[in-house]
Amino acid sequence: MASQFQFLSLPSPITTSSRPAPPPILTSWRCRHHQRFPLCNSTKLHGRCSTAANSSTLISTSRKLGSFRCSAAALTPELKTTLDKVVTSNKVVVFMKGTKDFPQCGFSNTVVQILKSLNVPFETLNILENEILRQGLKEYSSWPTFPQVYIDGEFFGGCDIIIESYQSGELQEVVEKAMCS
Repeated sequence: MASQFQFLSLPSPITTSSRPAPPPILTSWRCRHHQRFPLCNSTKLHGRCSTAANSSTLISTSRKLGSFRCSAAALTPELKTTLDKVVTSNKVVVFMKGTKDFPQCGFSNTVVQILKSLNVPFETLNILENEILRQGLKEYSSWPTFPQVYIDGEFFGGCDIIIESYQSGELQEVVEKAMCS
């Protein structure tokens, strides 16, 4: 995998102290069904999501932690093309902290253990090795946290969604369908 997809060696991202203005706050997010929703003050998002979010909490969290901020140059056209190739050339891809043999965070470890329990062949990319990749993925998926799981070329979700769909049996169905396609 590493030899098939090489990420460009780019200079370090600009530090926030050298930016004239802070980057914009994302105004939308995607649920596990890959639909885009604007942030608003409603706690009900749509019927298919089992969790509700209060956008004012999301916005205040983003201001405190900066986790929902996007970098102006994080997702370059070259990086987007490379990510498109990675997620479409593998049935299941996990962008995570660490590798499947050595996960470096509990959430990544949980996702790896679930996928291994399903006997699913999957590829992993360690986002800790490349900050440009890490920031670009947040913009690519419109999902601020890791791990990020892609199944059959589509963003599926993070650890919480993997756990929920595994418990309901939905994950196994989606994976089986992807393996047959």
